[in-house]
Amino acid sequence: MGIRIVSKKIKLFQNQKARTYWDEKNELWYFSIIDVIEILTESPRPRKYWNALKAKLINEGSQLSHDLGQLKMRATDGKMRLTDVANTKQLLRLIQSIPSKKAEPFKLWLAKVGNERIQEISDPEQSLNRARENWQKAGRSKKWIEKRMSGQETRNKLTDYWQENEVKAGKEFAILSNIIHSEWSGLSVADHKALKNLDSRNLRDNMSEAELLFTALAELSTRQIAETDEAKGLEQNKKSAKQGGTIAKNAKVELENKTHKKIVDSSNFLKPIKLIKK
Repeated sequence: MGIRIVSKKIKLFQNQKARTYWDEKNELWYFSIIDVIEILTESPRPRKYWNALKAKLINEGSQLSHDLGQLKMRATDGKMRLTDVANTKQLLRLIQSIPSKKAEPFKLWLAKVGNERIQEISDPEQSLNRARENWQKAGRSKKWIEKRMSGQETRNKLTDYWQENEVKAGKEFAILSNIIHSEWSGLSVADHKALKNLDSRNLRDNMSEAELLFTALAELSTRQIAETDEAKGLEQNKKSAKQGGTIAKNAKVELENKTHKKIVDSSNFLKPIKLIKK
């Protein structure tokens, strides 16, 4: 039993379904809390169960119920009605508070992930090894893994520079990343993901070796130009991002003209993702 994601369809516990909504802009799944509670508890009155659970969370000092939102979803009568929803992180927190045999696999998985995270904090090498193992299990080649990991190191050095030079993590990082990506590839990050039909999946994890190399070249060039120009803040780093992306674009165009093959394409490593398995 568990969650299985296939494209934009999410199934909980085999044939039992929960209503879901995919937020394209923020790249978040939202789940109907009532549906999930009904599946996990098999309660004939899931709304009453949810109301009691909310009161219990408040008494325990949890702010979770205050952070949840509502979305219109199709009810059993076919009408669109507002219902309480939770994103993946919020949903997993709720599951921790539900005493149920069906919830137990999630709780065990969360404990396992938490333990691994603590180990990785004390020994970061474990995080790298785990990433390598996961990519191997997903069928990635040794060469692809090497390029993915070296590209991530290049990316980390760039974001370190931004953070140290008055660029705010989050929105401003995303703006600069999109400038670099659009310049070298001819597509925004969102359009590139759409081309590969990725939904919520990581774009870099679905890039070809060539796409990874040109992404790394663009980000390496951006950092070195920014360092040379001593770029500070978002606006100055926008110029470096465009120049760095242009260097990679020119190299891409030259290679495409020589090989008559497009670097950016729709290829991916899509497979159904099993988050929990018992």
